[in-house]
Amino acid sequence: MKSGLSLSYPPEVPIWVDPERLNGAPCFKGARVPVDSLFTNLESGLSLDECLDCFPEVTREQPMAVLEHAQKLTLRRAA
Repeated sequence: MKSGLSLSYPPEVPIWVDPERLNGAPCFKGARVPVDSLFTNLESGLSLDECLDCFPEVTREQPMAVLEHAQKLTLRRAA
C-alpha cells in the first residue's frame, strides 16, 4: 500500500495484508490472490464458480465472506 495505511479486517473476513507481498494488496488468506481480482472478474461478467476456477487456492467460503463483509459495510454507510 503506497499510502502507508494499515488495513485490518475482522477475524471472520479471510483477508490478509502483507507489505512484502504483492505490494501490500489485500489478498485472500493463505493465497497470493488479490481480493481485487474477485471484484474485477465479477465485474467482467464471470460467475463466482468461474472466478474460483481461475484461483483454485481460494475456497468458495473466502469470497463469500468478503462479499458479505462488503455488503455489511455498504449497508452501514447507507444508513
